[in-house]
Formats: sequence, structure tokens, C-alpha cells
Amino acid sequence: MVRSGKMTKKTTIVLFSGDYDKAMAAYIIANGAAAYDHEVTIFHTFWGLNALRKEENIKMKKGFLEKLFSKMMPRGAERMGLSKMNFAGFGPKMIKHIIDKHQALTLPQLITLAQEQNVNLVACTMTMDLLGLKEEELLNGIDYAGVAAYLAEAEDGHVNLFI
Repeated sequence: MVRSGKMTKKTTIVLFSGDYDKAMAAYIIANGAAAYDHEVTIFHTFWGLNALRKEENIKMKKGFLEKLFSKMMPRGAERMGLSKMNFAGFGPKMIKHIIDKHQALTLPQLITLAQEQNVNLVACTMTMDLLGLKEEELLNGIDYAGVAAYLAEAEDGHVNLFI
């Protein structure tokens, strides 16, 4: 892609992890790349979809396994655990305290900033089907696609990351 006479760089990120710290790293990189005029796509799959879940409980008709997944997975970025030192939920409280102390952006704020910078947030439709997630349960303003769409984006990518 060419913008104003120069080649646009593309960054793609596969967010597979449902860990708060790993999702935060993905969004920090995405926002940084967007600030440097990269066209950025974050493809959320499996546990990475939790970053896109709405915090409120959306009542929907689901089968037994879909209901079970809905209850077991955190609703929204704020409820995700840490990859290390989770300490039965105390670890996320500690890291959020440190984030606040240093006046850094939280994961939900980084997601909002990414949307403001036109980062393409994509939910993997195959994984949504497997886990029984519906569009109504995810944030507004995101896209839905399968792996072929991600691969088309990544093919022209200058930076491709798997987190």
C-alpha cells in the first residue's frame, strides 16, 4: 500500500494468549507501530479473544459446552490473569497498582487507543464458533474474519508477531 508517495509498512500480530501481560505487550507494540504510521492488524484467536469480550454478561441461548466456556473464560481485558506470578488473582492487582503508580495505560485503555488509531482488531470466526462466542459478546467496532484474511494481511507484513 502507498500513502502520500511512500510505501506503508504493515504490522500484524496474532494474539493467541489470554494473559493480561502478554495482551498488554501486543497492544503496546500495536499502538507504537500505529504511531509510526504502520497499518496494524491484531488477529485475536483462542484465549486472545478474551481481550475483546465485553465485561457485562450478555444473556444468549447457548448449548452446555458454550455456556461452560463462557463461564470459565474472563469477560473483558480487565479480568485477564497474568502469565507468571498470578498468585490466585493477587498478581494482576499488583501489576495494575504498578501501572497506576507509573501513570501507564491499562490494557483496556490500550485497546481503546488502538481503536482510536485505527488498528484493525480482528476476531477469529473459527475460534468464536469453537468456543461458542457470539458477536454480541465482543466489543463494538471490531472485524470478524478467518485465518485466510489474516494470512492475506501478514503476507504483505513487514513485522509479523505471534503473542
